[in-house]
Amino acid sequence: MAAPFARISSEKKTTTTKATVLFSFRNRSKSLSFAHILPKLSFSCISMVKMPRKQARHHRLLPVRPLTFSPFARSVARVATAYLVKHHMHDAMQQSAGDEFKEKLKNIDRPSESSEDEEFDGVVQADFAFFDPKPDDFHGVKTLLQSYLNNKQWDLSGFVDLILGQTTVGTVVKLEDDEDNGVFSIITALNLGRYKDHKCITELKEFLLNICHEKDKIGNLRSLLGDEAQKVGLLVSQSVVNLPPELLPPLYDALFDEISWATEDEPTEELRNSFRFKFYVVVSKFYKHKNANQKRSSSTDKDEALLYIKPEDEILHKLSMWSFLFPLQTQQVATHELKNYQLTGIVMAVKAEDISSFRQQLHALINES
Repeated sequence: MAAPFARISSEKKTTTTKATVLFSFRNRSKSLSFAHILPKLSFSCISMVKMPRKQARHHRLLPVRPLTFSPFARSVARVATAYLVKHHMHDAMQQSAGDEFKEKLKNIDRPSESSEDEEFDGVVQADFAFFDPKPDDFHGVKTLLQSYLNNKQWDLSGFVDLILGQTTVGTVVKLEDDEDNGVFSIITALNLGRYKDHKCITELKEFLLNICHEKDKIGNLRSLLGDEAQKVGLLVSQSVVNLPPELLPPLYDALFDEISWATEDEPTEELRNSFRFKFYVVVSKFYKHKNANQKRSSSTDKDEALLYIKPEDEILHKLSMWSFLFPLQTQQVATHELKNYQLTGIVMAVKAEDISSFRQQLHALINES
């Protein structure tokens, strides 16, 4: 059972969200594990316990929806994100050490011989809980971040170690009382100045500078990665496909509350200052229409210029003081709906003073969905 949420970091973590997982199973004589069908699932939250000092709110059973909001985006999000998760898990299976972890990934990625004909007609309740990062989460977090910097070969293991070593700020989402200890989501913010001497951060900065080809942005990027790095938080957030969107507001609330608390509760002035961020840098991806630059005035076109894989990215993009796009080497999803779209990377810089607005807009967005 997850510990009750408290401001004292050693006593946390937080919220348990009860969710209902709907799926079908035609052949009732065969069993299908939760991990096995994960890439195919859609989750729907039915109740939620909020943070302290906030009134708990209970939600009715919501229609199952993808993690994007426009009509066209909803029609393609599931197939796109499901493909990406399967592709990333396959990569992780090839690259990650540990026979036990590889075997688990095989079980997730490879269906049984007759799974294509299986349907299950029922409801499974899953209790999600928020936890502090810990060493046991290494493989789960590494799998989620497998394509964080496109297909670049870099010190991802060192990056994961930094995330798991920062226990006062950061959250992993798991199933409560899950023996497999699977990680469904990771969120954290790393100070680019504090960790500047680590190989993974050096490689990350080099990657960002190499992919920025916009002359009016490169100076700003160099400034945030260099002289102002002590004021910059790298906002890292990655989840499995179709994680209940209702988890997003409390997840981000927990992160930014922890950052605020860390500026008061960390044991040294240096550590407290390391969480006084002025800016956040976000690295993410979305689908961009191949004719997006010509579509700005085409309000009647059913195809949208941008399809955001993560709901929060649209809000961050609008709030960003600048952003730039970069091409991805990740294999394109082969679907009819996405034939005119290209998976594209995006780097965004957001002022810390705009995070309050981000949190409000994220709550509004999820409540309206």
